[in-house]
Amino acid sequence: MAISPATSSSTSFLRPLRQQQFLKCPRLSSKSQFRPRLLRFQTPTTIRASSAVAVESDLCPRQDQAIEADIFACPVCYEPLIRKGPSGLNLSAIYRSGFKCKRCNKSYSSKDRYLDLTVTAGLRDYTEIQPARTELFRSPLVSFLYERGWRQNFRQSGFPGPDEEFKMAQEYFESAKGGLVVDVSCGSGLFSRKFAKSGTYSGVIALDFSENMLRQCYDFIKKDDTLSTSNIALVRADVSRLPFSSGSVDAVHAGAALHCWPSPSNAVAEITRILRSGGIFVGSTFLRYSSLTPWFLRPFRERTSQSYGYLTEEEIKDLCTSCGLTNYSSKIQQAFIMFSAQKP
Repeated sequence: MAISPATSSSTSFLRPLRQQQFLKCPRLSSKSQFRPRLLRFQTPTTIRASSAVAVESDLCPRQDQAIEADIFACPVCYEPLIRKGPSGLNLSAIYRSGFKCKRCNKSYSSKDRYLDLTVTAGLRDYTEIQPARTELFRSPLVSFLYERGWRQNFRQSGFPGPDEEFKMAQEYFESAKGGLVVDVSCGSGLFSRKFAKSGTYSGVIALDFSENMLRQCYDFIKKDDTLSTSNIALVRADVSRLPFSSGSVDAVHAGAALHCWPSPSNAVAEITRILRSGGIFVGSTFLRYSSLTPWFLRPFRERTSQSYGYLTEEEIKDLCTSCGLTNYSSKIQQAFIMFSAQKP
């Protein structure tokens, strides 16, 4: 369709819940297998005073809030964004912060509890229309129905169900434990919430192009008393223009998403760019057909694939390897495929 560590205990989640306290994200130990940049992610770097003067008046009038280099990057020039406000990768901190790019001078802010990091963020006189399969999921009705009947129909095509798909993804993400996971095209956050609730990762970013899907995700998070919001953030972004610095993410998940992307090649190239060395990309989608599909059904599958970007297993593997990913593997069940690839 088509985004850092915990806030202080005094940070509020919502205005009506001002007294609610949040736990801090677990920090990495000195024995962690991950590279030093994860430590930088946990404790953002404070920018020198000369930089603070440049953005302070535009982002926030409060004088007691630190200005920090953030995990997020400008989707225009990929320069790390400067944050003014509470630090942390959680709903409250992201919502209360302002972000600005020093290079192109573009500002970004939160809206309806998600941070808008699209190239068109803040524009008033220009609206960019996406392909029909992308616009479909921006619909309030489809966003509302996604976890209330829409996603359940995937079983007819061989999808094993969210619980089993989550277990499969967790197995692929074994080497990413303790790191940052970006759930691209997260929809209503079905898997983002599972990743956050697992306690396996230092941070989870639920990312989608659909504003209404992100609103639904926020509503589900708000209603789940068992889900801590100390390590999850909601971000609107284009999967073909991901707002992260190169080599800054440990794992990327894209559940039932690849067939909805306007340009799968651009999206996979972007995912490869943001993954650190050794990072894992796991995706699932509908196959146009597999080696087990009877020959007489293949023409029908070819016709139905015209509305969506259904690929074959060979095409998905070729797409991943052509973008520089290695160690490709997959599991197939009827028209369902879950695949994994790694950045060297």
